[in-house]
Amino acid sequence: MEKTKKKKNAYSAALMEELTAVCDTFLPSIHLSDHHRQFYQTSASMTQTPHHLAEMLGEKIKHPKIYLSRLALFLLSTRLGTFILCGRKSLSENFPYLQRFSRVLPHKREQILLSWSDSCFSLLRILYAALKIFTLLVFFTLVNGKDENVSWEAIGYIRPDRKARKPVIQNTPHEKAREKEEECISEKERFGPLYNGIINLNQSREIALQKLEKSGFPVSIPHSNGAKIKSSDPSFIVKCDVVVVGSGSGGGVVAGVLAEAGYKVLVLEKGSYLARSNLSLLEGQTIDQMYLGNGVLGTDNMDVLLLAGSTVGGGSTINWSASIRTPPHVRKDWSENHKLEMFGGEIYENALDVVCEKMGVQSEFEQEGFNSMILRKGCEKLGYPVESIPRNAGPDHHCGWCNLGCRDGKKKGVSETWLVDLVESGHGAILTECEALKVIVDQKDRKKRACGVSFMFESDGVKEIAVIESKITVVACGAICTPPLLKRSGLTNRNIGRNLHLHPVVNAWGYFPDSPSSSNCNYVWQKRSYEGAIMTAMSKVEEEHSGYSAAVIQTPALHPGMFSALMPWRSGRDIKDRMVKYSRTAHLFALVRDRGSGFVASPDHVGYKMDGADRENLRKGIERGLRVLAAAGAEEIGTHHRNGRVLKVKEAGEEELERFVVEESSKVLEENLSWPISSAHQMGSCRMGVGPRGSAVGPTGESWEVGGLFVADSSVFPTALGVNPMVTVQAIAYYVAQCVVQSLGGKRVV
Repeated sequence: MEKTKKKKNAYSAALMEELTAVCDTFLPSIHLSDHHRQFYQTSASMTQTPHHLAEMLGEKIKHPKIYLSRLALFLLSTRLGTFILCGRKSLSENFPYLQRFSRVLPHKREQILLSWSDSCFSLLRILYAALKIFTLLVFFTLVNGKDENVSWEAIGYIRPDRKARKPVIQNTPHEKAREKEEECISEKERFGPLYNGIINLNQSREIALQKLEKSGFPVSIPHSNGAKIKSSDPSFIVKCDVVVVGSGSGGGVVAGVLAEAGYKVLVLEKGSYLARSNLSLLEGQTIDQMYLGNGVLGTDNMDVLLLAGSTVGGGSTINWSASIRTPPHVRKDWSENHKLEMFGGEIYENALDVVCEKMGVQSEFEQEGFNSMILRKGCEKLGYPVESIPRNAGPDHHCGWCNLGCRDGKKKGVSETWLVDLVESGHGAILTECEALKVIVDQKDRKKRACGVSFMFESDGVKEIAVIESKITVVACGAICTPPLLKRSGLTNRNIGRNLHLHPVVNAWGYFPDSPSSSNCNYVWQKRSYEGAIMTAMSKVEEEHSGYSAAVIQTPALHPGMFSALMPWRSGRDIKDRMVKYSRTAHLFALVRDRGSGFVASPDHVGYKMDGADRENLRKGIERGLRVLAAAGAEEIGTHHRNGRVLKVKEAGEEELERFVVEESSKVLEENLSWPISSAHQMGSCRMGVGPRGSAVGPTGESWEVGGLFVADSSVFPTALGVNPMVTVQAIAYYVAQCVVQSLGGKRVV
């Protein structure tokens, strides 16, 4: 047992003074007399942004280069250090000339930060990128006691009423039946559909253990060294047929299928469970609670920002609803080039059918979102192909906040489907806020077999370790977390943690004023950028000879924090001017099926190298995106490149527009942190194959090294997919679940 220690402020007063100066350089107080003056006059320090940023840098971020921030602040707190980092721009006109960063004039500080952004020293570029992203993210997501941000009125952002909608109760023949139905629905709305199956060891270990035993899971408290499994003196041992690590689109499906087949299943989830009524829909709070690494993960050089779910339901809880079946050419590649025959047969086709039916996948919509409307309009005008994206939500679902959780439950993620099956079967339970430490492996006659998992939880401020004994272990932590767990468990296959693909994404934007003009139709000026269904339209950029997609153009969900973090920064005034246009700025992004790959050592140590062909495909995609935005009627267009160039479309001729589009899209070919690249899809880091030399798991998802150990998440993808992966993950997990049933002596249903 280990007591959690209270963390002290990692930054001294001197360091905080310099951090405050940095934050106020990014977001200074600017005096204006117009109706946005409160927003412009509010600096970062006036909202306690430096304090919250210090907490983030000191406690939450575990990036291997996080030391740069502390080192830089130390240097900036000294005269000589400031001169070393900032050069001649930091010098004063008066003796002794050298001065600390916080004493440098504001306009000179802006010039210094800009010089870092394109410095010939990579560490300075990384430092600039991190400080810029985190400062803006913190400022635009901080809320006061009324859950409001100082910028929201000025930028036109209105979050939904936090009060949960009352469920609609249909008339019933008898009043008692009606009351009972109302009581059941009220409980479901208040606690969520998984409430009866959620076991939280953090609240009361005794009550949790009693609930486990009542659910049919034997629990024992070891008192001697004679326990069957030893793992750092566990507080308790619980037995089941199958333990599933991870509750996302992979683990959730496996757990639901096996529980319905009659097996006793325990799910370990590192994140927490937030019932619908507990969803705040506040960007900062949600990122902190429901995203891996508190939503601030990046590759080692900060050249790719990583977003992944870390909550019950995993990515399916916070994704954008896109439910696209595995493309035929990808299935052909996997079945023929990678010799995985199941992808070319009826077994996999049936799996796709089953998971799509389960999620209610369909392509209709009642209210298309602002960004998708722009994409569709621009494509139609230019004659580009555009299609509707299938979603796991009904036509009437268009909240715009699904990346912060789905309050009405209309998005059929894992926590509304497969995990409900798990709970309602009476054969399963979900242990939340429990982090798997390692798979426990038993070895007999040189044969290794998984026999459970050790995990850590916190109870009354004390960290404890417990063990789950199982016949089968399924790891489904996602492509970022699965490889480290397997390596901690002693697996040595060379493919574990390698071949990581990220579906790199870059954005283009267009500004559409909120008043109608001669070229803007009603559909443009009646909506805000964050309203309506997030993702309903897609355009494919075809490769010249293969006929496959070089890139796909889709639309993101960008609330103020992420919007500001990705937007280029040229000065404090410039970023505030851009933010005032937030609600009328449409974004389109280009996504590629990347040939380049990387590695995962831990969630905080991810390396990635993009292939030249991938950058060329991103260039093609962003070029189309800019043309689409201009054709749809944007008054201004631009990208997220650090130079922040803006083209006023109405004032530009065709030749100037063409030159701008070509020049700006070509800048994605640069490799020096000039353009923020994002990834919401990680895959391939424990890829599936037909032999241990080229893959981490076999065609059934079972480890080559350890019997009874299966992997069922996006990490088993043989290559990048090229489209949103949720349906493919679930289909593979459904197939793996059938293989587990067979391993347990049951019969497959596919």
